Amino acid sequence: MGNRNRAFPQGQRPMEEKDQRAVTSPLANRTFRWLFAAQIWSLIGVGLLTVALSLAAYRIGGAEAGGQVLGMLLALKMVAYVMLAPLAEALLSRQPRKRALVLLDLGRMLLLVPMIYVTETWQIAGLAFAFFVLAAGFTPLFQSIIPDVLPEEETYTKALAWSRVAYTLEAVLSPVIAAALLNLASGEMLFLAAAVSFLGSVVALLITNLPGRKTTDRKGPFLQRASLGLQIYRRTPRLRGLFLVNLALSLAMAWVLVNSVVYAGARLGDAEHYFPILMAFYGLGAGIGAVLVPRLLKRGSERSVMLAGAYGFALAGAGFAVLPAMPLPGLALVWLIFGATSSLVLTPGGLVITRSAVSEDRAAVFAAQFSLSHAGWLMAYPLAGWLGGLVSLEMSLLILCGAGAVVATIGMSIWPANDPLSRGHSHPDLPRDHPHLMRIPANGSQQRHVHDFYIDELHPRWTQEAV
Repeated sequence: MGNRNRAFPQGQRPMEEKDQRAVTSPLANRTFRWLFAAQIWSLIGVGLLTVALSLAAYRIGGAEAGGQVLGMLLALKMVAYVMLAPLAEALLSRQPRKRALVLLDLGRMLLLVPMIYVTETWQIAGLAFAFFVLAAGFTPLFQSIIPDVLPEEETYTKALAWSRVAYTLEAVLSPVIAAALLNLASGEMLFLAAAVSFLGSVVALLITNLPGRKTTDRKGPFLQRASLGLQIYRRTPRLRGLFLVNLALSLAMAWVLVNSVVYAGARLGDAEHYFPILMAFYGLGAGIGAVLVPRLLKRGSERSVMLAGAYGFALAGAGFAVLPAMPLPGLALVWLIFGATSSLVLTPGGLVITRSAVSEDRAAVFAAQFSLSHAGWLMAYPLAGWLGGLVSLEMSLLILCGAGAVVATIGMSIWPANDPLSRGHSHPDLPRDHPHLMRIPANGSQQRHVHDFYIDELHPRWTQEAV
């Protein structure tokens, strides 16, 4: 991708005393350290909540209906994430970011306490849905702040890798932490432990000195403002490609997340023993892949790295599906590859979004990404489960990997390989004394000029004139 050193709008500087251009480690930035601490506390809280909800669903529904209760809770989670993330961003767009994050975390923490005492399905469903609504507002806003704190591309890329490693470690460690706590207290107390974890996130956010939000005073109806991120997404080819590559990964990766436990039980004979081993190697691979991404991005574009990840996952899955049954070391290697290639797709996404929106619109685009990506998972999860029951486990993986490769190819056809940030375009309808033309002078009767191009009010349509 062209103009790699100009990925971030000029004039943005982190709130640090020393020049961040000389800093390559994101942890050298005090603001990011506290934000990263808040993320870790929040992830632990979410992980504990996941285990607690599973136990609560079984306690309320019993052996006969516990699975149905948990399935309903997960469906409510996806509905909140898919439908409400853009609306939440629009509601929060004029609020100070630090205050909004703290209030959303406090809200999530307070919702966890009454979950300890629920005895009815409607009670846990209502509280969980409210929690997921607040999460739909928190996560995209949090993600949109990081590029403002770390405006240098290399540092931000490493921050994305750290973030992906944190997500991977949470998935591995949260069940371990929950198991340790269950030796000391009942399952209901996991809700309280999760609340304490969110309190840690609140404290870290209060300590953090966040950069101010650029005010734009967006006008128009609420729904128009709420759909801003989706409109930018729809009109930016690289973002449409990003969505399709993420969807391609979801199709194949859903098999791993849904059917690994089935494979461990049906093919290896002991789900409780082998499933944690397979997922541990998957998590190890995801961590390795996330660490490799910054190095790979020095040699290639986000597009090429994500394409390698999507095709690599599909190729590994297809090979596994058609080869004879493997011993455990071979399975461990396959699941390691699954994890590594998934990180190649998931880690660069924040950088692609940052390249595709001005700072004041970034939160809206992150909200759109949050919503669209979960819509993909909402489709992929039941598809993986349904196919796994309809045909053999291996054939279902082969079908999903083939579909993923096709979707990734379509995404790459939409996202051109030559995709520089600076683009030439014209503004024949703007007056010559318009602030935009005064800031970046234009030439000729059509008032043509060149600058880093983003979809916004002055540039509502994509230009193909790459420079």
